[in-house]
Amino acid sequence: MLDEDIAFHSNIPVPLDITVAVVYSVFGICSLFGNSTLLYISYKKKHLLKPAEYFIINLAVSDLGLTLSLYPMAITSSFYHRWLYGKTVCSIYAFCGMLFGICSLTTLTLLSMVCFVKVCYPLYGNRFKSVHGHLLIACAWVNALLFACSPLVHWGEYGPEPYGTACCIDWRLSNEHTTARSYTVALFIFCYILPCCVIVASYTGILVTVHASRKTMEQHASRQTHMSSIQTIIVKLSVAACVSFFVAWSPYAVVSMWAAFGYVENIPPVAFAVPAMFAKSSTIYNPIIYLMLRPNFRRVMWRDLGVLCHTCLRGCQCTKDPEKCCSKPEIRIRLGTIQTKQHKTLHLLMVSEEVIKLTR
Repeated sequence: MLDEDIAFHSNIPVPLDITVAVVYSVFGICSLFGNSTLLYISYKKKHLLKPAEYFIINLAVSDLGLTLSLYPMAITSSFYHRWLYGKTVCSIYAFCGMLFGICSLTTLTLLSMVCFVKVCYPLYGNRFKSVHGHLLIACAWVNALLFACSPLVHWGEYGPEPYGTACCIDWRLSNEHTTARSYTVALFIFCYILPCCVIVASYTGILVTVHASRKTMEQHASRQTHMSSIQTIIVKLSVAACVSFFVAWSPYAVVSMWAAFGYVENIPPVAFAVPAMFAKSSTIYNPIIYLMLRPNFRRVMWRDLGVLCHTCLRGCQCTKDPEKCCSKPEIRIRLGTIQTKQHKTLHLLMVSEEVIKLTR
């Protein structure tokens, strides 16, 4: 019990713990809003979704799962300067982190491959159907489940992080035992190096193809502007996806190898805390990339936000002055002429020019 108390006590200064808690709170709010918005927009345009966009939905689901399962416990534990939830919940926390994190990584990798095929080999890319998307997404979850369950059957172990307020792989065990170390190496190869290679190769191929097509389209002035716009979007998405992947996961990958093959006692706890923050930040990158850089998602978002704001303002106005509010919010109707007070004959209905369509 004493060893457990020591392991679950924070090993970083209190001000740094408070900083971590505040940063996680900001990440959590942004992730919750961004991924919920992404799912809402996907639902609104569900009949127009392309098979490749299913991967974006799956990313939002896995990132939202990571947010809901990890952030509340990580935030409260950081504020209290120790892990608050015991050993069993520690394993559940680590399992959820591995499951949703690896699912997001795998989904990003599969998305890059699908984009590569659709852009570089459109003849084959146009054959990509919904069933193919569903099958690949199922593979992403199975892959994540296999890696997340492995420590539960003692290929690797879950335990408290060296900084004490969160849980993940038991890095000390991976440094001392060959079996646990092999699990860490497998994670590094199949969940970092391989996805890195695939993502970089895929988006490099896309950029090369886009550059070549731009030269070809320069001969067709009428299409040049439209193609230039499309190419700009593709380039932005490609660069943003690569950069966000490396920023989020590279620090953690480096520290995991350091812990497995170096002297783990010499690694300061903050060296684990900072990479963990970068890894958790991955939940906010994808909504930013796909909501801001994809015009179809961005249009729906701004349209619905505008409608929501107008509805709120109208609701406030109705509360203050109900007589000015129309009984039907979709349209405002003005009665032009009423023949009698009993409303027996209605001569004219004039529809106001200020038509307010709250739902589409």
